[in-house]
Amino acid sequence: MIVLSTERLLIKKITPADAPFLLELMNDKDWIENIGDRGIKTIEQAQVYITNRFLKSYEEKGFGFYGIVLKESSEMIGTAGLVHREGLDAVDIGYGMLPAFRGKGYAFEATKAVFDYGYNVLRLDKIVAIVNPSNKSSIKLLEKLGLRYEKMVRLPDEDKDIKLFS
Repeated sequence: MIVLSTERLLIKKITPADAPFLLELMNDKDWIENIGDRGIKTIEQAQVYITNRFLKSYEEKGFGFYGIVLKESSEMIGTAGLVHREGLDAVDIGYGMLPAFRGKGYAFEATKAVFDYGYNVLRLDKIVAIVNPSNKSSIKLLEKLGLRYEKMVRLPDEDKDIKLFS
């Protein structure tokens, strides 16, 4: 189901059929370094993750992480979305992109659409973002969205501090 459309992208709900894509994305070295290893090593594990995380969030919260699809090729290239994270007092925005599609403006285009959707359609009061302090490209994207560094935080069950932008 298409949630949003931009000039070059469709932003859609992720389904268990998207498990091969999610498996590839979540095992990218940059995903593991900057977002974390979720232990997803098989298509079946990816399907369970989608069901337990993404589908549950759509049902319970009315939003979640979405697939980013190129209009011209119908290829899924990344994710962008909104999530309630334990340890944060506001909804968090995030994204992930396959390596071949980085540096082309797709991440900002999708994240900006989701950001605007959060405020204008979902009527969220506040959107924050968390980022690995060494992830300069994500920090630049968050600043371009209008978010500013607020403080260092440590989420529950994590072993290192991350930057909080709001």
